[in-house]
Amino acid sequence: MMNFLVKTIANAGALAVAVWLLDKITLTGDSTGKKVGTLIAVALIFGLVNFLVKPIVKLLSLPLLILTLGLFTLIVNALMLLLTSWLADKLDLSFHVEGFWTAVVGGLIISVVSWALNVVLPDRD
Repeated sequence: MMNFLVKTIANAGALAVAVWLLDKITLTGDSTGKKVGTLIAVALIFGLVNFLVKPIVKLLSLPLLILTLGLFTLIVNALMLLLTSWLADKLDLSFHVEGFWTAVVGGLIISVVSWALNVVLPDRD
């Protein structure tokens, strides 16, 4: 349970950094508390998408991953971020990613920041 909580906090922090750095990834809200709540909800959706959908997509795109020496992973990450944005929109959360290339850069930022936060944060179960 602790590991799940740590990964969710790391995802929320990584999403916050992406929102802060990229103008086309938006998070709107009336107050800071509402924005934090939305970030945590989006981080949960993002974690669920990465847990359920990403392995299937990576398996189906294995030839492209091999052919591009793993660079296709950037595209897979972008698609997972766009799917998260779509699901957040369906759940009336105020998180939106505008455009594919924004999702590529956002996915790269989220991957790097999430990795760094997972190194710093404790990893207990």
